Amino acid sequence: MPNQLLTDRTVIAVGGADATSFLHNLVTCEVEHLQPGEAAFGGLLSPQGKILFDFFLVRRPKGFWLDVAGELAGDLVQRLTFYRLRADVSLGPAGEEITVSAIWDQHEPQAGEARFVDPRLDAMGWRAYGAKADEATGDYHAHRIGLGMPHGGLDFAYGDAYPHETLMDQFGGVDFAKGCYVGQEVVSRVHHRGSARKRIVQVSGEAPLPEPGTPVTAGGKTVGAMGSASGKMGLAMLRLDRTREAMDEGVEILAGEQPVIPRIPDWAAFSWPGAAVA
Repeated sequence: MPNQLLTDRTVIAVGGADATSFLHNLVTCEVEHLQPGEAAFGGLLSPQGKILFDFFLVRRPKGFWLDVAGELAGDLVQRLTFYRLRADVSLGPAGEEITVSAIWDQHEPQAGEARFVDPRLDAMGWRAYGAKADEATGDYHAHRIGLGMPHGGLDFAYGDAYPHETLMDQFGGVDFAKGCYVGQEVVSRVHHRGSARKRIVQVSGEAPLPEPGTPVTAGGKTVGAMGSASGKMGLAMLRLDRTREAMDEGVEILAGEQPVIPRIPDWAAFSWPGAAVA
């Protein structure tokens, strides 16, 4: 039963009579149709369409929980407060006793005040709240990297990446049928034009891969940068067209000095573009 207490996560409580409409009009995911106990993955974007925060949004009997990176929790509350204006919305910590655990390769966990299958991808397993594991029996980051699942702050920088680049469009992090939200025009334009040039993909090598930020090159030209890695498997943000061209021409792709082989995660619906025309 692999599990890990995610000590880098914080849970924010959002309540009040206007909480549903308030969140629905701000974030990328569907909020209005969530039922108590259901969850969605989404983000809050800049007006320019870049990801400022990503989070799990959990519908509670009265209000919502936002499961967010702990280092961003204060900034997220501040940003939501800025948008609140006169809306009947309360914002604050859900409580120190609300821990976050990731649990995978098993049926529904028995413990926890709230629990749900990761809405991004079933294979990611469960998230459980208030279900503190006595001892970690798995490596969560190795698990997600093996599935090709990006992680904010490691595989992309907040404020510097669009949802399509981080695969949010691939695992339900953006609802393209809902109305307006912050940054919606930019995201919709990229989606309908199919113009995402960069995306996070998996990379593998014959030796442990270098640290995040290491340039990925082909023929001496930069095609992207490394994200997180677990041993010989990692993630990297790559220009799809330049990477495909290098693969078609048999040009070695390097992460630093380490040869790597890029691949698109099996669950993703996008593919490599045609080779670039000289």
